[in-house]
Amino acid sequence: MVYLKKISLTQFKNFPASSFNFHERIIGVCGLNGKGKTNLLDAVNYLCFTKSYFTKSDALTVQFGADGFRLEGEFISGDPELQQKVVCIYRTIPKKELFLNETPYEKFSAHIGKFPCVMIAPDDVEIITGGSEERRKFIDTVLSQMDPCYLQQLILYNKVLLQRNSLLKLFAEQGNVDWNLLEVLDTQLIQPGTDIYTKRKYFCEQLIPVVKRFYTEIAGNSELVELNYESQLNNNNFNDLLQKCREKDMIMQRSNSGIHKDDLGVQLNGRTFRNIASQGQRKSLLFALKLAEFEILKKNKGFSPLLLLDDVFEKLDDQRMKNLLQWVSKNNGQVFITDTHAQRLTSSLKNSGNTIQIIELN
Repeated sequence: MVYLKKISLTQFKNFPASSFNFHERIIGVCGLNGKGKTNLLDAVNYLCFTKSYFTKSDALTVQFGADGFRLEGEFISGDPELQQKVVCIYRTIPKKELFLNETPYEKFSAHIGKFPCVMIAPDDVEIITGGSEERRKFIDTVLSQMDPCYLQQLILYNKVLLQRNSLLKLFAEQGNVDWNLLEVLDTQLIQPGTDIYTKRKYFCEQLIPVVKRFYTEIAGNSELVELNYESQLNNNNFNDLLQKCREKDMIMQRSNSGIHKDDLGVQLNGRTFRNIASQGQRKSLLFALKLAEFEILKKNKGFSPLLLLDDVFEKLDDQRMKNLLQWVSKNNGQVFITDTHAQRLTSSLKNSGNTIQIIELN
């Protein structure tokens, strides 16, 4: 499994200079709101993904008044004898730096997947209630940790897509179309787009039955939940799609066909899930998706990823929480759980038969 032994935070969010040592599989992080529970989990996530889970801007993760931050983590990954050190340094000038065992990365994308991690946070319910972008992001996050080639193809696709959209706007402004240039970009879009589609389709075939199983376990009932991978490429050749949509693309000045329109459709008893599901059903599906992510990463990597559970006690009823903790007690990965009530966290986890470490933030 991935095991985090120690983390040090300097000028990261509300931590001026703090270090934490972890000596148990299950870590409870307690404290009142605003004391840094979520920020500590975000620092762990940052060392795994080279970015914050909660904000796109690195500047917003710097402690107020400071000009940068430093994170350092000591990991064991896969081989229990092999300890590895990850250091991330962010400065407004000149740039962010990332090191693995003192060696700097040329591309941060090369780090993704070395220390697999699954985060579950309150706002993740957007995966269920939000637009298709949230569900694509979920799929891409899992696949990028399993397949470095997938991540590079995704980076390439998004780069070419941005160029194509800029070109469509330029054509509209100039009132003139360079068909040869558009054809070049279409060709550059098709290869990575087709590869991404193929990998997403196979991934969803593995994901869906695991999600359905977890949903039944967490919800504690036999509600019929169905999921399906929705893509324009399911029934169409990508090149044909681009040709068919050219007139529409010119009018709307953006690309209307491709894997950037993919979605993970969910139905409950034959109806669109997000339109009819209760809060409890939405939370059950969210946890089912995330635990399925954990299981698939574990199977692919050969060891358990880190599991970060932020504020889950406030978001699940007693029965769903009990079902989740039963699963946590059976899995062999390192787990971080935050809660405002140390006693509640301690009693809940001890009842699951696990030895735990409690960290109280004051």
